[in-house]
Amino acid sequence: MKSRKNKNKNKNKNKNKTIKAMKMKKPKKIDGYYYFKDYPDFKPNLSPRDMFKLGSFGGTYWRPIRSGVLHKDLKNQHKKYPKSWLKGIPESWISSKRYDKSINKYGVKVGTSLEFWESKNWIADSHPYGWVQWYFDFFLGERSDDDERQIKRWKQLASTKGRFMRFLVTQILKKNGKWNDETISPKIRQVLQHWAYKLTQEDFDNELKRRNLN
Repeated sequence: MKSRKNKNKNKNKNKNKTIKAMKMKKPKKIDGYYYFKDYPDFKPNLSPRDMFKLGSFGGTYWRPIRSGVLHKDLKNQHKKYPKSWLKGIPESWISSKRYDKSINKYGVKVGTSLEFWESKNWIADSHPYGWVQWYFDFFLGERSDDDERQIKRWKQLASTKGRFMRFLVTQILKKNGKWNDETISPKIRQVLQHWAYKLTQEDFDNELKRRNLN
């Protein structure tokens, strides 16, 4: 009986995250990266607006959903954020029910379904849409019990030490290309954009130095 309780506890550990009452100031962009005073090692270089203005998620991120963690229907969740964040961006790029890869910056389809993420118990009930919803709140200054987990995920994937960022550099080197050649690994570039990061020449050059190639 004890082992079953522990198993259930682990299974539901991400479903009980709550928004903290504490509110921080919005980040400042310093040297091309957004700086968060309470998490200085979290350094995305795209804002929530940047991500959607460039074209992300085939236009479907903020679509109406049936949340498996909250067990209810959700819609118009993006409208609680400052209007300036999504001003001028077509609604079809924000809350469409149908995925359109032509909307995406790199013209490719990437990602898996919300149902898949829910099945892995990776979605917290504080942010039933997932990482980007968490990022919207975090960028706005809200803090939650899920911050450390979400930032750890970002660092593992999209930071200068992240596996996708480094894999992109590897692919560029294999093709003897330039850091900004968008025909090289467009799917990896699109995924990184969904995680609020875009490869820069500085980061590319620094990665070459780390590999003793520059």
